[in-house]
Amino acid sequence: MMKTARALFASLLVLSAGALVSGCQSDPDIDISKLGVESDPPDVLYTQGLANMKAGNMAEAARKFDAIDRENPFSEWARKALVMSTFVKYRQGRLDDALASGNRYMAQYPKSKDAPYVQYLIGLTYSKQIVDVTQDQRAAAKTVEAMQAVIDNYPDSEYVDDAQAKIRFARDQMAGKEMQVGRYYMERKEYLAAISRFRTVVEKYPNTNQIEEALARLVEAYYAMGIVEEAQTAAAVLGHNYPDSQWYADSFKLLKNGGAEPRENPGSWIAAAGKKLLLGS
Repeated sequence: MMKTARALFASLLVLSAGALVSGCQSDPDIDISKLGVESDPPDVLYTQGLANMKAGNMAEAARKFDAIDRENPFSEWARKALVMSTFVKYRQGRLDDALASGNRYMAQYPKSKDAPYVQYLIGLTYSKQIVDVTQDQRAAAKTVEAMQAVIDNYPDSEYVDDAQAKIRFARDQMAGKEMQVGRYYMERKEYLAAISRFRTVVEKYPNTNQIEEALARLVEAYYAMGIVEEAQTAAAVLGHNYPDSQWYADSFKLLKNGGAEPRENPGSWIAAAGKKLLLGS
């Protein structure tokens, strides 16, 4: 009985093996490239990726660079491919993927020769996500953070000038958001809430294109609350820094119609902020 069972088991193994071989022989050839596997060496894949970029085939270029990174991890070719993969995904508009690969590169190779460029790409990717001031400005804040890292960590790189320009734009957006909310509160006569927003602009974003209006709105809000001395101080600071501004002309007229004029109170927070404006901080 035992011999019979063993013979039957051996027969089953042979039959199973034969069926497996027969099945493999009958299957059509499999294109391994469709499985995400590349058979070429990394230098060839890299050249192919560059060629696809030049031809405008960004999707195929990304596939080649990703294959190098996946199949040759931590090699020099993988490092170079990760740079190009970040760029290609940025160009494709795959912004989350670009950030993921860019941040991974910076975590692995912060001292490499391409690190300034990748950090700059991260900043560009955030900058591309900045939206209208009526919406959340988280991307603007991230842009400032990423581009400041370019300036602080790679001060001699060729990307510093544009990083500074992108920071100015992002800060204008962030200040614009504060102004938009402040105006919302002004319309509803919620003056304290409005003043809080305008104060943020004056103290935190003094070198943005929102500063003149912020000071003028402070004149309006303080005057509406009957805090004339602070309104006068805001007008005085506005006049000292932007004497030809229409915002100053409007603020001066508002005070004059009420029998007051611009006059700085040295103890006011607005006067302290005004000194920073004069210093160009």
